[in-house]
Amino acid sequence: MPSRPRILIAEPETLLVELCKELLATEFSVIGTVGDGRSLVQAAEQLTPDAILLCVTMPCLNGLDAGEQVKRSSPAVKLVYLTNVSDPQVVAEAFRRGASGYLLKTCTPSELLSALRDVLRGKLHISSQLPTEAIDFLRRQDKRLVEEEERLTLRQREVLQLLAEGRVMKEIGNALNLTARTVAYHKYRIREVLGARTDAELIRYAVRSNIIAA
Repeated sequence: MPSRPRILIAEPETLLVELCKELLATEFSVIGTVGDGRSLVQAAEQLTPDAILLCVTMPCLNGLDAGEQVKRSSPAVKLVYLTNVSDPQVVAEAFRRGASGYLLKTCTPSELLSALRDVLRGKLHISSQLPTEAIDFLRRQDKRLVEEEERLTLRQREVLQLLAEGRVMKEIGNALNLTARTVAYHKYRIREVLGARTDAELIRYAVRSNIIAA
């Protein structure tokens, strides 16, 4: 009997995690669940899933950055976003960073199962629930698209998310295995690149760019 596809769930809402586990158990093997982006990166490396069901807005490290890190180390893994975010630029950015599927949390259980089947067969799945402008925007993009947030390095985006979540320098250093001096330098560079003068401006940018949830 062939083994079931291995699915890792990355979602901060406990109730949704339990519902997804129950639904997927009919034909997939749920090998783990995590509630934040940094735990996702670690779990993906340890558990080697076939596909990951993940959210765009997660604490510690958002889903776009976490997904990109996972794809760098495990190019074959399939990323399926299940999220409330329908912004056209976010949808395009998710696919540019390696997503195979993008669904809204209002999708039906049957669509979620279909999406996972599609991506595991090498297809893309874009939810029919996405606004027409989001799908049109996605079709117009190519792999050379450079979004505004790419002005920051991935490490700078990690630091920015933790700053925007209210972490102090020492906490950020411990989370990223950096010295406080290095964290301070990253914060200086982030402000310089974005032209931000205050922490409030950094937080507004993080929200606008979906680095953290509003």
